[in-house]
Amino acid sequence: MSEDTGASSAPFHSASKIGRLVIIAAPSGAGKTSLVRGLLADKSLGLSLSVSTTTRPPRPGEAHGREYFFTSEADFLTRKAQGEFLEWALVHGNYYGTSRAWINQQRAQGRPVLLEIDWQGAAQIRQSFPPQELCSIFILPPSLEALRQRLQSRAQDSAAVIEKRIQAAEDEISHAKEFDHVIMNQEFTTALAELTAIVRSATLPPL
Repeated sequence: MSEDTGASSAPFHSASKIGRLVIIAAPSGAGKTSLVRGLLADKSLGLSLSVSTTTRPPRPGEAHGREYFFTSEADFLTRKAQGEFLEWALVHGNYYGTSRAWINQQRAQGRPVLLEIDWQGAAQIRQSFPPQELCSIFILPPSLEALRQRLQSRAQDSAAVIEKRIQAAEDEISHAKEFDHVIMNQEFTTALAELTAIVRSATLPPL
């Protein structure tokens, strides 16, 4: 668990400074999406959410341009070859990527950018930016059994797919040590408070 990092109510929007990148990763079903929504609801943080491009089909309730930009595999691979993606990864048989141009534009305006990506993408980002421009956070489920129950209650995947996700989660969790902070999402309110404190501290302007 990460230590308390303090808090401030002032967002960092100075155009004279480059906005930091805040990376949040987690295995499927760990509650990352709900925690990210909680972060974005706090307007004092001044976060810009990077919307990834993916080849996976939309889930119920998802909209193009809101949760993801949905595209075909052929289009994704063409854009990847052209260098459009700052990072990309193949996850559960689908491609995901982050727009290089959009990220650079937001950071040039001094806005901190939130990246909701997997550990593979986080590793690519670390190779492209100095450590002082990054803050990486990994969200852990209380246990693999708790993760299985969450995936089952979500009722979006078959039993076979859920077991594949559990197996993948074990590998993903092994990379948690590569991140600056690790939060266990056992109780949502507590996890969100801890996450908010870390992000607020990370995006404060330097003294």
